[in-house]
Amino acid sequence: MEPFNVDWYLGDTTESLGFLRDGVVDVAITYNDAAERQALRSGSAIKRVYGFRDHFYLVGPPSDPAQLANAADVLDAFNRIVTAGNRDIITPPQDGTSTRFLSRFDKSATNIKESQLFITIGQVPWALSYSKWYHQYPKFPIEALEAAAALKEYTLTDRGIWLSSSAEVRSALRIYKRGDENDPEHWLLSPGRVLLGAKAAEKELAEKFLDWIIDDEGGQHVVSNYKKNGGVLYAPAPPDCRVLS
Repeated sequence: MEPFNVDWYLGDTTESLGFLRDGVVDVAITYNDAAERQALRSGSAIKRVYGFRDHFYLVGPPSDPAQLANAADVLDAFNRIVTAGNRDIITPPQDGTSTRFLSRFDKSATNIKESQLFITIGQVPWALSYSKWYHQYPKFPIEALEAAAALKEYTLTDRGIWLSSSAEVRSALRIYKRGDENDPEHWLLSPGRVLLGAKAAEKELAEKFLDWIIDDEGGQHVVSNYKKNGGVLYAPAPPDCRVLS
């Protein structure tokens, strides 16, 4: 195959699927299974492969006002944020370390995941009148993490963003829960999948690109060795499910 260039459009999962639908891009990397299945069902996408695994991190201030350090799992941690946030609104702590959660609130895969976690514990803090401890911050990932560090708020991010952020930001936050391939519930795993668009202008080349992504000597080798700040950002896709329906 002749060498070729890849041009990038920056967008979250919702925006990327829109680009794919409208023929703006040939392929899209997305992070929400339900939305991807709808794209396949509607015909705007015609093929999907499992490219890599990212991992969500629940991070927050070292002062830990919601006491997440000994939470049993991520659902317990989110419940503690809700409980402490509501408590601190009624009776503000004298030391000023109130519990707050920074939401991406931008239709991104991270926003969808945090919303899923809140709904799973029976909470919808974004509903009117939305909870005062729920900080809506619709910015791109690194900006959101920087804001959480500066404001001493909990937030959901991913390992790639965490390792790409400055040492100053990471030192101002602590990781309380992180995605783990061995977690049977997979709450904090973030699969990155690559979709081929029905309106792809370079369909044959794009399909070869998808084949390269799932090849052990191609994209999977890149995934396994790509580092930021000394840490590998992603994990390879499981070998038995790289081509998806």
